[in-house]
Amino acid sequence: MSLEDRITIDPAKRGGKPCIRNLRITVYDVLEYLASGMSEAEILADFPDLTSEDIRACLTFAANRERKLVSLPSQ
Repeated sequence: MSLEDRITIDPAKRGGKPCIRNLRITVYDVLEYLASGMSEAEILADFPDLTSEDIRACLTFAANRERKLVSLPSQ
């Protein structure tokens, strides 16, 4: 399953935020859980619809977005 199949954007779901496989769980939600210290195993236990591949897709999606950000020159 490709990143485009795992991360979906539907304007009618969660305000158009990137979600995982058309679920109501956003990429932001997963990243926030990881940032707060939850382990992958804890996230998967709390959200049985998610897979390890979904969590990796969230990280890949975030890394791709970060790479696309434009750096402003220092003044």
